[in-house]
Amino acid sequence: MPTENKIRLTAFLVFILTIIYIKTNFIFIPFFLLIDFAIRGFGFGKWSILGLIAEKLVSILKLEQKPIYFPPKQFAAQVGFIFSLLLLVFNIVEINSIIISIILLICAGLEAFANFCVGCYVYNFYYQIKNRP
Repeated sequence: MPTENKIRLTAFLVFILTIIYIKTNFIFIPFFLLIDFAIRGFGFGKWSILGLIAEKLVSILKLEQKPIYFPPKQFAAQVGFIFSLLLLVFNIVEINSIIISIILLICAGLEAFANFCVGCYVYNFYYQIKNRP
C-alpha cells in the first residue's frame, strides 16, 4: 500500500536521478525512469525499483506510514511516464531536453520537499471539469 513518505522518497529518488541526467545526459536514466514510471503508473507498483528502495528507506528510517488516496498519484506517475518518454526520445534524436528535465525536476522536487503533487492537482482539476453538470 502506498504511503505518503514512500511516495515522497520515491519522488526524491526521481529528483536525484533527474539531476544526474541533467549533468551527464546518460541515456540509461530516462530509460530507467520510463520503465519505473510505467510500472507505477499502470498498476504494477509493487515491482517498482524506486518504490522498493523508498519502502526500504521508510522502514529503515522508521518513518510514519500514513496511507494516501492513490488514483491521483497513479495519474502523476503516468504523466512522469510521458515526460520520461520525451526525455528518452529527445536524447536519442539529440534534441536538447533541458526544459523537460527541469519540469520533471520541479515536479519531483515539489513532491519530495513540499508534499505538493502537481499531477494530483491536474488529476483533481480534470475530474472536476469532467463531472461538472
